[in-house]
Amino acid sequence: MAEAILKREQVRDYLLELIETHPAGAPIPAERVLCQQLKVSRPTVRSAVDELVNTGLLVRQHGRGTFVARAKITQEMVSATGSMSLPRASGTWSSRVLEHARIPAGARVGRRLRLSPAAEIHYIARLRLVDGEPMALEHLHVPAEAAPSLTLHDMESGDFYDRLREHGVHVRDAVQSIEPTVVNESEAALLGVPVLAPALLFERLTTDSLDRQVEYVHSIYRGDRYRIVSRLTLGDSPRNTVNVQARFGDDPF
Repeated sequence: MAEAILKREQVRDYLLELIETHPAGAPIPAERVLCQQLKVSRPTVRSAVDELVNTGLLVRQHGRGTFVARAKITQEMVSATGSMSLPRASGTWSSRVLEHARIPAGARVGRRLRLSPAAEIHYIARLRLVDGEPMALEHLHVPAEAAPSLTLHDMESGDFYDRLREHGVHVRDAVQSIEPTVVNESEAALLGVPVLAPALLFERLTTDSLDRQVEYVHSIYRGDRYRIVSRLTLGDSPRNTVNVQARFGDDPF
């Protein structure tokens, strides 16, 4: 299972690199070609393509192939002078690491972390649980240079940013996006939900006190158990703020 997760993640990154560097309407290679280029199985390629079609980043045209979709419309929630805080959600959180490897960053992740594609990163896939129940699947990318001695224990115990602080990395701020998606077969099996169940896709890029990009993470959260509530302070207040709160079902935190 762990090896399959990493292979699928590499296919996904390759496809996202094509999407981000090609205009809308550009074709992507056929599945057979992708299998040969990336040395992975047809089901692995198809699963990654299906996910990106379901999230609107690729478009299939019957009899013609698969193409880059038009860019999504983005609206920022925080004003230029505002701030954002994320209170800790309810329940007891724990993590189970599914994969931990040191791999080259690659073009797409390297660009986000301001690294050479050949620079080494820690890739971590971990299942996040709340009160023992699967809640999210996280894929973390951390520059090896920033935290060279990061261990499996660091990813499974306590707050990850507390662990980074122990390695001399002091996070300062992050930019995070959230959008709806659906789970594929492997994600459904890990999260305990049906295939194509609704989910939330989080992407976050974290900067430290030295202005280094020290974490790029994308996560799939269960749509049936997780929602976001925004509290906006507007009008004549000295400083406009947006507080984003995570909640599970109908239980307040």
